[in-house]
Amino acid sequence: MKGILKLNAISPLADPIFAGYEYGGDVKNPAGIMVRSAAMADYPAGDNLLAVARAGAGTNNIPVAEYAKKGIVVFNTPGANANAVKELVICELFLGGRKITEAIDWVKTLKGEGDAVGKLVEKGKGKFAGPEIAGKTLGVIGLGAIGIMVANAAKALGMKVVGADPFLSTHNALLIDPAVEVVQDNAEVYKRADFITVHVPLTPQTKGMFNKQTISSCKDGVVIINNSRGELADTADIIAALESGKIARYITDFPTADLIGVDGAICVPHLGASTPEAEDNCAVMAARQLTDYIENGNITNSVNYPAVSAAREGKARICVCHMNVANMIAQFAAAVSAKGINIANMVDKAKGEYAYCLLDIDGDADEEVVGNIQKIDGVIRVRVV
Repeated sequence: MKGILKLNAISPLADPIFAGYEYGGDVKNPAGIMVRSAAMADYPAGDNLLAVARAGAGTNNIPVAEYAKKGIVVFNTPGANANAVKELVICELFLGGRKITEAIDWVKTLKGEGDAVGKLVEKGKGKFAGPEIAGKTLGVIGLGAIGIMVANAAKALGMKVVGADPFLSTHNALLIDPAVEVVQDNAEVYKRADFITVHVPLTPQTKGMFNKQTISSCKDGVVIINNSRGELADTADIIAALESGKIARYITDFPTADLIGVDGAICVPHLGASTPEAEDNCAVMAARQLTDYIENGNITNSVNYPAVSAAREGKARICVCHMNVANMIAQFAAAVSAKGINIANMVDKAKGEYAYCLLDIDGDADEEVVGNIQKIDGVIRVRVV
């Protein structure tokens, strides 16, 4: 019986998907791991470990590159928590326009004023007036599952919306409200937006993307919303811009010691995906991807290997993780043909340095066939399912 280790509490809706597996928090040398936020940099990955499924979008807590070298596939669940994050962003748009959080804090100071509360409220409410979002321009950086939902919802609320994403797929483009203007690059968003919300992964290219230079190109009094990763913003530059008034509000789901208590900074305690619905969706999606890979070799939503899926054909299926180098497919075919076995179907795709092959054959995938493929220079891992 294959084992699936869970390193965090996972929604019980995943449990039925793992029927037939040993599943829990004490599994030794597992074939798969389900994880949310646990840091895995020092986790001792055993020889049996085939894949890790992150019940969420970000994979910063997983040594993705190291696992790719070992032929360990890392999955995430893009879109499973999209609605939860979208709803938080919509809430934050209102918080960014009107001084609601400050007003609520001020009302708490009126405790004990008795019958005078009503008059004090009427006298003091003027300090907390703020603009409506209708008619304002929202800039959306990153038009993936979350960014699209935010853009469409903001348009429905009466905002003008401009979005930028250099990697916008044809599929995603078709999901965007036609009234949303898609621009060429982030610079156009910085220049035009009254509110900016960012939905991109943390990479060397995006780290510190909100900095002194980019902020200077924004409108005075811009509101910036960051529910993606705290490191997308240079905190010192954000604080300086808040103090000067260049930024009216910086709202983030990633508090830091420096930001807490700064006027204009609204720090939310990482609530983006903290809904029972999102946790259920992520767990089920991650579990299905993990079991499909273990049982059928199919890869969907991997961050370190290409998406490769195919219906089974033939008698046996060989799965090969390999480097993305020339002449690999010909060598796989030769290794099978040398045994006089017909290839029923072969699918091979690449992602960066790495590639993955599904090889269905009309014979037995015996030790000799598997061994001959494993000996090919550039092959990382071979298994039969």
